[in-house]
Amino acid sequence: MTDVVESLVIQGQGIGHGCAVAPVFRFTANNSAPRNSDAPPHDENPQTAIARTMDAIECVASDLNQHAHSSDGDLRNILLATVAIARDPALADDISQRITDGQSPTSAVEMSIEHFATMFSAAGGPLSQRVTDLYSVRDRVVSLLDGRAINRASELTIPSVICAEDLSPADTAALNVKLVRAIVTEQGGTTGHTAIIAAQRGIPCVVRAPGSASLADGTLVAVDAYTGSVIVHPTDEQVSALLSKAHNRHVATKSTAPGATQDGHAVALLANIGTSQDATDLSESAAQGVGLFRTEVLFFDSSHAPSRHEQLPHYRFVAEQLGERKVVIRTLDAGADKPLSFAHHDIEENPALGVRGYRLVRTMPELLEEQLAALGTLVQQLPTNQRDRIWVMAPMISTSAEATHFARLARAHGIERVGVMIEVPAAALRAHEIMRDIDFVSIGSNDLAQYTMAADRMHTGLSDLLDAWQPAVLDLIAATCEAGKRQAKPVGVCGESAADPLMALVLTGLGVSSLSMSPDALPLVRWILSRHTIAQCQDLAAAARNCADAESARNAVWSQLDQETRSFLM
Repeated sequence: MTDVVESLVIQGQGIGHGCAVAPVFRFTANNSAPRNSDAPPHDENPQTAIARTMDAIECVASDLNQHAHSSDGDLRNILLATVAIARDPALADDISQRITDGQSPTSAVEMSIEHFATMFSAAGGPLSQRVTDLYSVRDRVVSLLDGRAINRASELTIPSVICAEDLSPADTAALNVKLVRAIVTEQGGTTGHTAIIAAQRGIPCVVRAPGSASLADGTLVAVDAYTGSVIVHPTDEQVSALLSKAHNRHVATKSTAPGATQDGHAVALLANIGTSQDATDLSESAAQGVGLFRTEVLFFDSSHAPSRHEQLPHYRFVAEQLGERKVVIRTLDAGADKPLSFAHHDIEENPALGVRGYRLVRTMPELLEEQLAALGTLVQQLPTNQRDRIWVMAPMISTSAEATHFARLARAHGIERVGVMIEVPAAALRAHEIMRDIDFVSIGSNDLAQYTMAADRMHTGLSDLLDAWQPAVLDLIAATCEAGKRQAKPVGVCGESAADPLMALVLTGLGVSSLSMSPDALPLVRWILSRHTIAQCQDLAAAARNCADAESARNAVWSQLDQETRSFLM
């Protein structure tokens, strides 16, 4: 008699809207694998040992660099930053000194990385999140030194659901996405690197799913990213229901009409991009334009500050790929935890509150000047009737004086549509002043939640505070929208919250005029908007703001949806 294995449901936090049914591929860190007994001996002379170790480090850096150049968006930026960590002269010097003092290469690498990890952790803020990248570099270097493969990802040969404690950006980059049906992790958060990268790639993802990392290889699981559920050993009926749900969502979200509520209130549905290849992928999509073009990759990928002439072709290509649709370009958002390889910088005690984004004008004003010169040239080279489709905005604006200064610089270079990001509570509270000299604002909901709730967006243990459903965050968005309404200036949202169908209804009700998200999230947001009037959206927004916490705010909105919509999303 065959034993019947009962189904088990693991509940986590979902990212995205997709479903998947596939066997588990259990992803484990490299340093947990058994070491090769044939590894080179550690009694070699120090100079030979140092040379071999430096070769291993460069091999890892080159491998990560290769993955970076075949990636896009945040993943590319994160990998390039990890490459910079691996190639940091301070790390090489410390490891070399330890080997000279008698430590083995493996021990020197492990102890040196631990030393820097302690420093990064003590610094706090986003820099502390680089510890994961440090350990990723350590694991790969040690693997090479001990004669093992750099990454177990090469063992993935069939369509699978990746289950792990957590994944570093380097782990994620090494995966063959054609074979990854979903990602499930025990740790992480909805604003962490794994979640953001999975969303950008359209991979169903569930984080903070207890016990998922212990599932055995080959265990069949059914993953629903929208509900955050992982069914272990699903029955035929459960699999059928999940696949039917996925099919129904696909059919219902085929519309390519412009974003609008049921009664015709327009809400522009835009896409976030990070590279020119992203723009190529959008050329045939139903996105009404680009709501966020992250330009950091042009800088992180360069050993020197790129000139206006080097930048211009990239901007021109994106504009060409989008035809007559608008493109919102964000100026360089770097500094602090996202260092530039060509700029010397001091380690900041709290990078999230340091010199980043627009604030780089305090130390490197030439970066903004060159970028605005390139963007201004792009605008002036377009036909007169298309110049206003290029919108340019600055990140990390805190005061009206900063907004005015940026607007003056941008317009001096011939840019016609100038805006700023609202990511800091001070900017939201004084939005009426900030908007006086600019044409539009775009809310970065991830950073706004981080600064409003005083919770590092990369700290996985604070995901409840980082939730964009927090009523305090909604209040700041509402204040910004009210300022925009009074001055007849558009207010967009380009954070991850724009991709949440329920939140899209609330944001629309608050007065947001455009929503920008990963392209795969657009169809479901378009569908749910088309089923609700603007008055209903306003009622839902009011209900969410009247709640005491994020969970009750979301539940309040959910409870007011009709049964057909709820069954579609469940």
